[in-house]
Amino acid sequence: MTSDTPSSDDDAPLSRGEGAALWRQIADTLHAEIKAGRYEEEEGRLPTERELTKRFEVNRHTVRRALAALAEVGIVRTEQGRGVFVNMELLEYPLGRRVRFTETLQAQRRTPGGRILEIMRESATNDIARALNKRIGDRVWRIERLGVAEGRPLTVASHFFCAERFPRMDEAFREDISVTRALARFGVEDYERRETRIIARPATAEETRLLALARGRPVLVTEAINVDAAGRPVEYGVTRFAADRVQILV
Repeated sequence: MTSDTPSSDDDAPLSRGEGAALWRQIADTLHAEIKAGRYEEEEGRLPTERELTKRFEVNRHTVRRALAALAEVGIVRTEQGRGVFVNMELLEYPLGRRVRFTETLQAQRRTPGGRILEIMRESATNDIARALNKRIGDRVWRIERLGVAEGRPLTVASHFFCAERFPRMDEAFREDISVTRALARFGVEDYERRETRIIARPATAEETRLLALARGRPVLVTEAINVDAAGRPVEYGVTRFAADRVQILV
């Protein structure tokens, strides 16, 4: 274990002797680096205590006190067995009568984006048939879509539409990934959320990859039914959110 001795390392410009305590200087240095975006990669993981001890040439107790000070004010959090992580700013995602991914992000001055992952026509399962008021086995479109905010993956969504009512929904999504504009092509000028169910669960391996999650991180899952002006279901959607990047407002 090293002692609190002077350092010649330009990467650890601590003022020894008089002035702010060493732990406070370390906390201030890390806070400044966090604000500058230095730890945005690796899900905001900070260096290990051992690495910080070596960098600043202090003992481990000093590093722990600096990290504790950042944790007390909510800047970082400790995950047992994984390390210390930056508490990223959460995106507020309201769920109400009208839920629109692009409009939600733009209202918070976030840049939306995304891409289509897969387009399939398949038979409706029990859950899908019940949500769309169809029979089990009826043909439906399944559109898999990745939603992005500020260049970071935020959602993986499965959208289901009745293939009989929307016979060329695949073409609509290949031209434009917007659900709103795709439905408008079939005369559905507006739609509302009838119900939403929310659960949390561990992310699958594929969700972890698509959402760039650290291993073992959870997802928030919403199951939603959207209806047209006449109250007829037009879409059943299952969306998986990166749980540590969003807070859902109901």
